[in-house]
Amino acid sequence: MRMIKASGPGGQHVNTTSSAVQLSFDVGGCGLLSSAVKQRLRQIAGARMSHGSILTLDCREHRSLVRNKQAGLNRLADLIRKALVVPKKRKATKPTRGSQKRRLESKKKRGQTKATRSKPRW
Repeated sequence: MRMIKASGPGGQHVNTTSSAVQLSFDVGGCGLLSSAVKQRLRQIAGARMSHGSILTLDCREHRSLVRNKQAGLNRLADLIRKALVVPKKRKATKPTRGSQKRRLESKKKRGQTKATRSKPRW
């Protein structure tokens, strides 16, 4: 966990205090997580994952350092909780006969509407 200077408005005080938090977590070096959970965590983290296995989170939403630390830890915990959930496998399904019929009828109706707009051919 590193303390960094927050950007944005705030006068001279913002230039002298480090109230933002940058949290780094080594996903590859964590022995508590299984390889499947680590893989899902990499997918969820996306661009926040650097060098293949280090997850970096910036937290600067609050004015106080203590609240930013807590928010960063909460965010990390939420990401790990999401990665622990195994997604359901999708079952391939076919559209029902009724939905296919409704789709074709709406296409026919739309075509007829457009056909009536054109100039008559004599």
